[in-house]
Amino acid sequence: MPKVSPNDSVTIVYDGLLATGEKFDSSQDTGPLQFQLGTGSVLPAFEQAVLGMAAKETRSITVAAKDAYGLKNEDLIITVSRQGFADQPLTAGMIIGMNMERDGQQHKVPATVLSVAAKTVTVDFNHPLAGQDITYQITLLSIDTPAPEKAGGCNKNHGCGCV
Repeated sequence: MPKVSPNDSVTIVYDGLLATGEKFDSSQDTGPLQFQLGTGSVLPAFEQAVLGMAAKETRSITVAAKDAYGLKNEDLIITVSRQGFADQPLTAGMIIGMNMERDGQQHKVPATVLSVAAKTVTVDFNHPLAGQDITYQITLLSIDTPAPEKAGGCNKNHGCGCV
């Protein structure tokens, strides 16, 4: 039975779980995930877990916070004036878009509201999963091994005008 090798394209279904067992992501919501190994489109630890799997095989991996969404950086938690939010209703836990300047350009970045006071709002610019170890339960549905290069540099995955 073929097993996943570097550069293969794979189709998987998965559940992402926090240490509490709470599901934070699932392909049940979005449909199966298809990606090619070696392209950096998924977490490196996730890609490593898929290597060597066979179709219909299921694996469970735990990814340390530092290798998932990073450790929580306390410097990314700031308190700002409430005036910048006008009359926008804010509650702890909500995720808002905030304009930040970087390299002389304005960017809208997500921030989690931690607390709201009469004159200030404390926000966290860390990824919501920063600082958390996460577990993925992965089932491999299929493997699509790239065809070897043909003469002239043509293969089924890359068009080159060959007939």
